Order: sequence, then structure tokens, then C-alpha cells
Amino acid sequence: MHTAIVRLFVAVALPADALAVVARLDRPDVPGVRWTTADQWHVTLRFLGEVEHPGPVAAALDGASLAPAIASLGPRVATLGRGVLMVPVAGLDSLAGAVVSATAGVGRPPGDRSFRGHLTLARARRGASVRGLAGAAVAATFPVEDVRLMRSRLGRGGARYEDVHVRPLGDFPRDP
Repeated sequence: MHTAIVRLFVAVALPADALAVVARLDRPDVPGVRWTTADQWHVTLRFLGEVEHPGPVAAALDGASLAPAIASLGPRVATLGRGVLMVPVAGLDSLAGAVVSATAGVGRPPGDRSFRGHLTLARARRGASVRGLAGAAVAATFPVEDVRLMRSRLGRGGARYEDVHVRPLGDFPRDP
């Protein structure tokens, strides 16, 4: 039997109103900079890398104690090094930690890099930089009601992502 290796990560998808806020940011044509598209926008909670089968990851997520969260974009577009332009995303540290704990036995070891919530806007090719593109104000708050196990397919136009499994997080507490 042939086992298909898949490239996986666990992420938070943005609702339409938060996506609209990101879509309004300027995207100037800069040599060596490739802008991501709305279908690529997400916040990675844990990158798993190449995994033989998504089933054990989905089962680990389903069995984990994961609580809903409130995420916040901003306050300003920033950089990760010279090569990545991103929107910071706060409010997901506990959820990311719970996902890492739940999936610790699957995929790449989590390593000792701490979680840094962000949505990637653009990547610079070697020799280019995104540093001059940072600084635009951006703000939105949204409820995180599920986490998604996503498959990444690399291609010439950038990565394409598809949901493999969606794990609901439960209901938000309601005011009495």
C-alpha cells in the first residue's frame, strides 16, 4: 500500500470582516516582493511539516482541550527579518500552546521557538527587502471558533492551502 506524505499545519482562519481589513492594505509593486493572496491568509499555530497521514493529527486535535479565543490584528504592519512582511496577531498564545501540546508526538518537533502570531502579507526574494513596507496601521478583533488542520501544496505561484479537518472550539461564554 502506498502512503502519501502530506505537508500539514494547524491554523486559524480569519472571518470575512477581518479578511476585508487586511485586503484594504496597500500592496505596492516592489521588485523582488511577492504578495500573498486572501486565500493564503491564516495564522499558523503549529507547522507540522511532512506527515504520513493526517488522521492522527485530526484525532489529537479532537481529543485536546482547546478553548475559543479572541484574536486581534495589529496595531501596525511589521516585518520578520528582511524577508517577511506581516500583520501581528495577538490573543492566540494559549491556543497555540494547547495545539503544540496536543500534537507534540506528530510531525516535526515543536522546537524551542516561541509562538509569534502573525499573518504573512508578503515575502521578499533573496536580495530584496520588505522593511520599507512596514508601518501601516491595521486593526481588527475577531472570535476564533475553530482550528484547522491544513494541507500545503507548494507551487510556482506560492503555496495553496486546503482544509483537511476543522476542529470546533465550542461556544463563547454568553452574558447573563
